[in-house]
Amino acid sequence: MTDEKEVSLKMLSTALEMEKKGISFYEQALSKCRNEVGREIYTMLRDDERVHIDRIMKIYSSLEAGSDWIEEWKGQKLSHGDLGGLFVDLTKRHGKDFTADADDIQALDVGVDFELTAVDFYLKHLERAEDPKEREFLELMVKEERSHFKILDDMRFYLTDPEAWFMEMEKSGLDGA
Repeated sequence: MTDEKEVSLKMLSTALEMEKKGISFYEQALSKCRNEVGREIYTMLRDDERVHIDRIMKIYSSLEAGSDWIEEWKGQKLSHGDLGGLFVDLTKRHGKDFTADADDIQALDVGVDFELTAVDFYLKHLERAEDPKEREFLELMVKEERSHFKILDDMRFYLTDPEAWFMEMEKSGLDGA
């Protein structure tokens, strides 16, 4: 086995452990969360981590068997589209009156840190990756982990300062005309 494959296998093994911890975290947060928006988000993120694990396992199995990077992982898609506007849609659907306690905010802080760590991890490996298929995988993982960070950060911002959050959303919705 080449050194490059060994490095990739080690990276995938670490990624697998991170994603498993993500599932555990989101399941725990889901069991404690009392607001419907948070429950929807945690469920979706937990399910995303499961998709990430499936992708990683497909690639890992191929590399471990001596094959090259495969593209079959691309069949493992997330169950939703872009998360960019999802939180805004959820607040519209559930109203402005959902609240959080200190435990909810603490869970969001942990989740935000967790997702930033994942982004950094995948970016670090993207810098050294040479195989185009590996780069494509890592680029997608970075994109998805960033979207996880963004939705958790939006929820934290909303729950800690709803007025500022709404002002920010109104400002970003203006076209400057």
